[in-house]
Amino acid sequence: MAQGRVDTGDDPAVYNLHEMGGSAETAAQARQRAVTWRSVLLCLLLLPINSYWVVQMEVIRYSAHPTTISLLFNTIFELFCLTLLNRVAARFAPRFSLDRGELLLIYSVLCIGSCVSGHDMLEVFVPMLSWSFKHADTTNTWTTLVNPHLRQGLFVTNPDIYRSYYLGNDSVWHRIYVRAWLPVTLAWTLFVSTLLFVMICINAILRKQWTDNERLTYPIVQLPMQITSEHSFQPQGLFRSRLFWGGFAVAGLIDMINSLNYYYPSIPTVLTPGFGQSFLDIAPYFATKPWNAIGWTPLSFYPFMIGLGMLMPLDFLFSMVFFYWFWKFQHVAAVAAAYDQDPRFPYTENQAFGAYMSFCLYSIWMSRSYLKQVFRRVMGRPTSLDDSHEPMSYRAAVGGIVTGVGALIAFANFLGMPWQIGILFFLMYFALALAITRMRAELGTPVHDLHFTGPEMIMTRVAGTRAFNADTLTVFSIFFWFNRAYRSHPMPHQLEAYKLAEQSRTEYRKWTAAMIVLGSISVFVAFWVILHLMYSYGAEGKSRMTFGAESYDQLTTWLKTPQVGKFPEGMAIIVGFGVAFLLQWLRVRLPWWPLHPLAFAVTSSWEINLVWGPLFLAWIAKSLILRYGGRGGFHKSLPFFFGLMLGQFVVGSLWNIFGIWREIPTYQFWQ
Repeated sequence: MAQGRVDTGDDPAVYNLHEMGGSAETAAQARQRAVTWRSVLLCLLLLPINSYWVVQMEVIRYSAHPTTISLLFNTIFELFCLTLLNRVAARFAPRFSLDRGELLLIYSVLCIGSCVSGHDMLEVFVPMLSWSFKHADTTNTWTTLVNPHLRQGLFVTNPDIYRSYYLGNDSVWHRIYVRAWLPVTLAWTLFVSTLLFVMICINAILRKQWTDNERLTYPIVQLPMQITSEHSFQPQGLFRSRLFWGGFAVAGLIDMINSLNYYYPSIPTVLTPGFGQSFLDIAPYFATKPWNAIGWTPLSFYPFMIGLGMLMPLDFLFSMVFFYWFWKFQHVAAVAAAYDQDPRFPYTENQAFGAYMSFCLYSIWMSRSYLKQVFRRVMGRPTSLDDSHEPMSYRAAVGGIVTGVGALIAFANFLGMPWQIGILFFLMYFALALAITRMRAELGTPVHDLHFTGPEMIMTRVAGTRAFNADTLTVFSIFFWFNRAYRSHPMPHQLEAYKLAEQSRTEYRKWTAAMIVLGSISVFVAFWVILHLMYSYGAEGKSRMTFGAESYDQLTTWLKTPQVGKFPEGMAIIVGFGVAFLLQWLRVRLPWWPLHPLAFAVTSSWEINLVWGPLFLAWIAKSLILRYGGRGGFHKSLPFFFGLMLGQFVVGSLWNIFGIWREIPTYQFWQ
């Protein structure tokens, strides 16, 4: 992140796409196609299937949860299957085989479709559209307290329409249901599409600086690049490597044994990972105060996460483990000092928010010279910056940001939020989005959940709920669904799509048009896939589609017991900002400084509990390989770790599909 110290060549431990079939391979190729009638048609066919699979996993079965990590295993599996089928087509029917760019476009669109379908977007939002009307009673007084503040045309208020949504054993495709839901889904599809459009415009401006000038490494895209690389199928390629198939077999065999144990308990398990399945929780060993404040501390084992960790810089891996325990001991210290009377102390979410804001501002500051040239280009002044080959002209991108954000603020104002609060709200939201996107591109951050750290939570904690009227608090609650957490955030996937376009030597502008159009379609598709499954299973029946209660319960608390702002909440943001800034300053001034400021921000939230163990193992493995094998030995070992990732994704996905098909529970390798 520091100037002159971008994490590519300066860190010999960082894997670079140029080393194994990346730019060296594509430089010798002619420009390929990506946006064709074939790739678009396949996107349209696969988007509902992909969304159906995601919702089945994350809602109906409440397992696997692919959208809670940076590398989506469902889209990797789909890309792997498409690539194998494409190899068959290339051999027997070459006319019908897809170019690499087409495969990667399909993958990118499916990633965006997975995000909008995912755990922190529409899966949270769809139940909110009718929840407060269905569950209003004399106890919660939502009939008079909440519902009058909701714009009726944007929600489903008719019991005859939403009854079967909760009970199931029905179909949403009856005309009466379609007519009721269609205008609601169209309105909110437009809102989500505007969010996606603004993200694309921001990425279009920053792509050149982050990819070409700073040469960020994009660890998350390396596995899909290797899967689709023609080099991978050649004699010295990835799929001809014994190390790769060794890693594939290790991870696949572990999943196979654990899956069989699920049905035949006499078969022993192999380090079963995940949510409630970790082979050891450290917390029970610290049963007395203040040490019991460390809370749930699982030792999990995810082979794919070890493989992904090998693509991250060593200092970042070490810092992830260090700051994981740093946050734990903050809670221990709070109890030891008797500050635990305030259950929110030490205000972890606020510290994390401050750290993310520090990183966002530092990223902008690092790009200031480039952004000045962008501004000159937008204003029509002389500049050496050429945007003719960028995803869109800089003038169009800036215009899109201004228009898109203006439309979002106007919509929030229509819902009841004053325009000045709307400006602050979306400024905070896109600042978080930019920070997440940058850290993914630079470091391959495996998780970025930021639970309950969105703009509405920060503003109500710092300023207090008394500072906002009922309409504003209601809009905060309506927008809760895309701020509850940021695990399935689509903006990093959009920027990574541009990296895939670069590596496959395809035209950025066609990718931009495809992502705008197909992104909007994916939102609309996700709405109807969720509705289809809920009317079939019942949101309060077999499924776990109960997120609707969270936002309205929070709103009820805000309205019934208004609170004043708390000075410590604001100070925690300043502390988090200051610590991140100090860590970055030390990183710039002291080349040997071992702690990465981004790890301080990332490790503050819940998801790190699941991955700190595998990342620690990755740090150990990478350190040993680099020490005794050097850079050459490290690169020679990478096929094994790609095999770990793909082996677990393929075997785990097949078991998951089998369980959905047979409607039986199966072992889940993630969470």
